[in-house]
Amino acid sequence: MRKFATLLLAGTVAVSALATAAYAENPMVGGAAMYATRNIVENAVNSKDHTTLVAAVKAGGLVETLQSAGPFTVFAPTNEAFAALPAGTVDTLLKPENKDKLVKILTCHVIGAKAMAADVAKMAMDDGGAHKVKTVGGCEVTLKAENGKVTATDENGNVANVTVADVEQSNGVIHVIDKVLLPKM
Repeated sequence: MRKFATLLLAGTVAVSALATAAYAENPMVGGAAMYATRNIVENAVNSKDHTTLVAAVKAGGLVETLQSAGPFTVFAPTNEAFAALPAGTVDTLLKPENKDKLVKILTCHVIGAKAMAADVAKMAMDDGGAHKVKTVGGCEVTLKAENGKVTATDENGNVANVTVADVEQSNGVIHVIDKVLLPKM
């Protein structure tokens, strides 16, 4: 009987661990909770690390798109990533006369599918270490996964590191990145 109780307890612990893993909470982003039941925009507006991205999405008229059903994978640059661009770049891009250029840059951060970090790793592995993908903006981004880290490289060779992966959304997933991906212009 004691052996049975030990097995039952071990089985309960294993099932409990699996249930916890299956329902693990999203990582915090920018000091805010991210909810898998909310869409990309509803979550992003709460991140103090993504105020520049949110302002750019609004200026580009992309709020409605990123609130739609998706699914989308968004590589979300932080405020620091935008600040690392040459001085005046963000202010210039936010001007109404530069909306087309802004939209092109922003949509080069969006893939029209849901790709979790494990999916990216598998695609990269299947393609010999790097997987090229077309973004919603028509840019080509190269995704790599090495030593548990995911990177996205833009058409200019700039490498963005995923600093927070797998932030599930009701309409896709966000991966926080440390650089802005830029199209060839």
